[in-house]
Amino acid sequence: MEDIDYNDKKVLDYIGTGKCDGVFQLESGGMKSFMKELKPQSLEDIIAGISLYRPGPMDFIPQYIGGKNNPGAITYLCPELEPILAPTYGCIVYQEQVMQIVRDLGGYTLGRSDEVRRAMSKKKTAVMEKEREYFVYGNEELNIPGCVGNGISDKVGNQIYDKMIDFAKYAFNKSHAAAYAVVSYQTAFLKYYYPVEYMAALLTSVISNAGKVSEYIQVAKEMGIKILPPDINEGEVGFSVSDNAIRYALTAIKNVGRPVIEAIVEERKVRGPFTNINDFIVRMADGDVNKRAVENFIKAGAFDSLGGTRKQFLSVYVQAMDRVHKDKKNSMAGQVTLFDLAGDDEKESFEITLPNVGEFNKELLLTFEKEVLGVYISGHPLESYQSLLKKYATNITTDFYREESGEGEKDGGLTDEESIKVRENERVTIGGMITEKRVKYTKNNQMMAYVTLEDLVGSVEVIMFPKAFERFSTKVAEDAKVFLSGRVQIEDEKDAKLICETVESFSDKPRKLWIKLRNKEEHDALEVEIRQLLADSDGKDEVVIYLAEEKQMKSLGRSMTVNAEGILLDLLKEKLGDDSIVVQ
Repeated sequence: MEDIDYNDKKVLDYIGTGKCDGVFQLESGGMKSFMKELKPQSLEDIIAGISLYRPGPMDFIPQYIGGKNNPGAITYLCPELEPILAPTYGCIVYQEQVMQIVRDLGGYTLGRSDEVRRAMSKKKTAVMEKEREYFVYGNEELNIPGCVGNGISDKVGNQIYDKMIDFAKYAFNKSHAAAYAVVSYQTAFLKYYYPVEYMAALLTSVISNAGKVSEYIQVAKEMGIKILPPDINEGEVGFSVSDNAIRYALTAIKNVGRPVIEAIVEERKVRGPFTNINDFIVRMADGDVNKRAVENFIKAGAFDSLGGTRKQFLSVYVQAMDRVHKDKKNSMAGQVTLFDLAGDDEKESFEITLPNVGEFNKELLLTFEKEVLGVYISGHPLESYQSLLKKYATNITTDFYREESGEGEKDGGLTDEESIKVRENERVTIGGMITEKRVKYTKNNQMMAYVTLEDLVGSVEVIMFPKAFERFSTKVAEDAKVFLSGRVQIEDEKDAKLICETVESFSDKPRKLWIKLRNKEEHDALEVEIRQLLADSDGKDEVVIYLAEEKQMKSLGRSMTVNAEGILLDLLKEKLGDDSIVVQ
């Protein structure tokens, strides 16, 4: 990292695309938009960008970008300002520039210029007005010639001082911003040249924050990076890289402590990979791996590579663990078991066999993943409804998030910048799945509800007052897929909420269920099975069959309408694959 090129045009252009999620200081919504507008061409531009994107200095952004794009149009109040302000296209951006102006134009010493900077940043009006006199007209006793003494008119001197006061209220030192910009560039460099490794490290850094993990997983997917489920034989303590994809961290599984994972990884290194669930339970019997941990490993998909389904593993793990613990107890008591007396071939018959129970449906598998990981890995219950959401929802849940940039430092340091994409009282519609509902009673003994709605990128809190809840309570149930419309409520230092006024189920919207098949031959082979599945579903959604090779489509008409969600979609996806089923 000590030898990277800070003038790498590819990295600078990448920052200018605004794809700055996970890039230090540049990942808020507003800062990403600013970087797209600024299109930095040097580290100097990034330093200035970090300095300008705050209340006060923001007013100078158009002037800065205008000067950057058209240097010939920049004007200076006097020639002496040009060498000081040329790097920032004629704008006063840093406290160091204020200090340099009072030194070069007013004749101040280094020490006294710092006193002016401090007075301005702390808004000491009396001190600033006294210093204005010295800056413009000088002071013989203090050996300050002033602007007039240096051949600059008092009118220009006062104009310059006014500009310094306007800006210095918010300015902070360039050395501070430069340190931030170096880290911003370094993180952008790593993200550009080592995207998979960088995103894995970034996810590990926020491993205890499920919301951030979910957000960065979505970013990684948008970057084209595949997210692999946790794996008991490949997973590490943190997120890791496997075949140019990110392997989910074993420590991110709920109710599994870091020491347990470290013990599993060490056991794997010493004695090789686990061969089946029984092998894992026997080898980790002394490793504080309890039943809750094993259950969560199964639900997370960490045992998928051990040759069985999650449903099979959940059917046998308790029995397997009980037997191992019983054998261990007997062994400690000095008792000889049948297992001890058996030969290697016979010992295989003692292993728990997996029952032929198949696998859970896709929606239940995803529910388990969300339960133990906080995010969906192998899919999302709303994936089939992306086009429906895009058509009817005006906003996504992350638009309600209060984004921050800056570190909140005082006395010339960076301050917290916060932005929310939705506006107070704005009328919006969001769509997704209800994951939580809490019913409360008002003082008048009327029922109202607090609802959590989740879409593909996040979740938001929704408030339903008695009138709305009474009208739509039948549609507001956990796991219901709905569109909620209403007005935005914004509170200080919190994410925005939605005050819900109307509710529509996904099934209330006119939909088409598209079934994509490779060709007519596949259609003829599967037609009877597909029609049987469709016949078992009752609803008003139109079904369209599409043959990819022939580029033909056929609507099954009103006699074969269905309810295009839930069990039907699970069964069709199981039969034909996720990519073959789309709801529009």
